[in-house]
Amino acid sequence: MEDTEQTTQESYRYEALFNQASMGIIVVNHKAEIQSANPFALALFGYSLDELLQQPIELLIPGRYHSRHVTHRDGYTHNPKTRPMGVGMDLFAVKKDGSEFPVEVSLSNYEDEGKQFIIAFISDISIRKKAEAEIEELNNKLESTVEQRTRQLTAAMQDLEQSKDELSKLLEREKELGELKSRFVTIASHEFRTPLSTILSSAYLIERYTTTEEQPRREKHLQRIVSSVQLLTDILNDFLSVGKIEEGKIQVRFSRLDIQELVSGMVRELEVTLKKNQELVYHHDGNPIAELDASLLKHIVMNLVSNASKFSAEDGRIVIETSGAPDQVRLSVKDNGIGISQEDQKHLMERFFRAANAGNIQGTGLGLHIISKYTELMNGTITCVSELNQGTEFIITFDKRAAKAISSSGNI
Repeated sequence: MEDTEQTTQESYRYEALFNQASMGIIVVNHKAEIQSANPFALALFGYSLDELLQQPIELLIPGRYHSRHVTHRDGYTHNPKTRPMGVGMDLFAVKKDGSEFPVEVSLSNYEDEGKQFIIAFISDISIRKKAEAEIEELNNKLESTVEQRTRQLTAAMQDLEQSKDELSKLLEREKELGELKSRFVTIASHEFRTPLSTILSSAYLIERYTTTEEQPRREKHLQRIVSSVQLLTDILNDFLSVGKIEEGKIQVRFSRLDIQELVSGMVRELEVTLKKNQELVYHHDGNPIAELDASLLKHIVMNLVSNASKFSAEDGRIVIETSGAPDQVRLSVKDNGIGISQEDQKHLMERFFRAANAGNIQGTGLGLHIISKYTELMNGTITCVSELNQGTEFIITFDKRAAKAISSSGNI
């Protein structure tokens, strides 16, 4: 009786999610015939539910795209997976009154009683497209203004030769900050889209699994939601860290710590974040006492282990090694993953850089940049040893004497 009541409550909850979602949700069968549509989708396209049921999905697509869309959706039906639709393309939908509007579409799928269904999550991006056009126009005006300003500054620099170097640095800094903000907006928009779609599709699919026997499926989608939220948190933390670094707001607080104890505690936390069957091993040699910033050091270790896990196979082995000598502390994180080419290693610490073989592995390209800056703040150096398909090792060395001198002087 309790299971029945719980199932009913869950059904009401996810029915409410379907009905109250602030994006269009349309479910079609394997023949691409519309089986369901939420109120937001009906309002978006101007149809009643009865007008859409059993109609081909092409009803909602401009006629000039029908032939190509049939080919694409047949391909998706044969190899269904959760993904955004039409990456790099401008997608359009058509309303009942014949008017067209730009959309973003994410696809997911599920099986019910042996039948395959596809879910389309549809967002009207007309406002965003209009804003992008306005921003582009504004950028053009700003570029013209910057060009005019540059000409004026150049004329002034001829009369103020002694200020030439300082003015050049200011102009370069202004341009660099503008590019940085633009990259932040672009990457945030792209990186947030996939985890948010995953969260919504998983929440919707959980509704379908109502029996006790389907608990493993519910747990699978709950884990996808947790992982996606963690990914969003990591991305936000990276952006916040880079912002603080650029503004010079990172304060280093050196303290006497036991590096072996600190990393051993982190290993237990990190093990639960690894891929299936991955192994995390830790070794320490020598004196474990060091003067470092515990918070920055934890961030460095977590980021290096996260990267090692992402770029290694499910049965990969990750080794952390620390050692303490009279004049230095050494940290190493080594994996047997896909490796990094010699050419890409030259750019690893740059903002937003992604190695050529990173493929579809998610990331912002900020992690190693942040690590390098944190390492510099603690008077350390970072080295990468890697070959393609032969794994990667990052080695960080901290100078104990310099750290102690900085800490005692308070000049941080």
